[in-house]
Amino acid sequence: MKTISVETLQQWLEERRPVTILDVRRKAEFSESHIPGSINVDAYDALRSGDPQAMSGLKIPEAAPVVAVCAMGRTSVLAARQLEQHGVEALSLEGGMQAWTMAWNRADVPLPGSAAEVIQIRRTGKGCLSYVVASNGDAIVIDPSLPTGVYADLCRQRGWSIRAVLDTHVHADHLSRARALAEQTGAELVLPPNDRVRYSFRKLADQERLTVGNATLIAMSTPGHTPESMTYILDAVAAFTGDTLFLSTVGRPDLHKSADQIRLAARDLYHSVRRIMALGPDTIILPGHAVPPVPFDGVALVATAAAVGSTAKILQRGESDFVNALAETSLPTPPNYLDVTRLNEAGELPSDVFGLEAGANRCAAG
Repeated sequence: MKTISVETLQQWLEERRPVTILDVRRKAEFSESHIPGSINVDAYDALRSGDPQAMSGLKIPEAAPVVAVCAMGRTSVLAARQLEQHGVEALSLEGGMQAWTMAWNRADVPLPGSAAEVIQIRRTGKGCLSYVVASNGDAIVIDPSLPTGVYADLCRQRGWSIRAVLDTHVHADHLSRARALAEQTGAELVLPPNDRVRYSFRKLADQERLTVGNATLIAMSTPGHTPESMTYILDAVAAFTGDTLFLSTVGRPDLHKSADQIRLAARDLYHSVRRIMALGPDTIILPGHAVPPVPFDGVALVATAAAVGSTAKILQRGESDFVNALAETSLPTPPNYLDVTRLNEAGELPSDVFGLEAGANRCAAG
């Protein structure tokens, strides 16, 4: 059976190569996370039961090869075989959606008024957004969630030296690569003040500054999603908000907490979001996650604070309603979040990360 690697499919999508991506998982799994532009045909049960007609009657574009996708790359082999029997050129995605969690693309972020260049690196299979901020040959990396070579190679290609690596908070949905990237490049590791992390780092407290070339980052404490959550403000024109504020909602305050603690965290989050919005309506919000799969379109996922305030309906609530809404929302937890959090607190990266990081991120409050 012919297969295709994640890296090759990623390249095809970046090149806008014609391809039909056929996801054969159950509809609920597809709805939670899928490859941008893919089509769902809920054929999983039929394929697993050996139904020889599971892939019959599908209308497939003749000009494009079909890439069949499932959770781990096994059922998609059955789908691709049946498609080939019907005369369709078909491939199976190696490792399925579990392997696709490492796929990524990037977009330049236009920031008039800033002395820095900013690249948004989008881990499309997981919804994680990380950033490279560069000025005058120096660079910092914020919230790295992909293998360290992604960031090191990108900066090397552009002639930038990584001087610092930052996390906005202790992540629960993916393994942070901040410590590993700092050690690999000799960069300074910078984190918000906290007593959770058990390795050495530079603490960047509220209102402290960090320079990169001719640009300046100012730390702003924004607790709520986690107690240590920090927003980094770039040249007074943009804010890297981590999981505190997204483009259409806020970060969830309920992980690791009792009912009373959730309400306290939600109250902190309310005031933190108000602090971000007070930066001004033209402030560019650069979030730490995206909810839909990130397309390979090169268009940065950013918005002004004014646009976010209009889109994120929860921001239009008063404090009491805001707290009640978050406290009363029941959401599934991120997969393996206790193990992921424990490893991030220890600064450890296991040799096999696929199982730990499988699945969509679930850091948003709704």
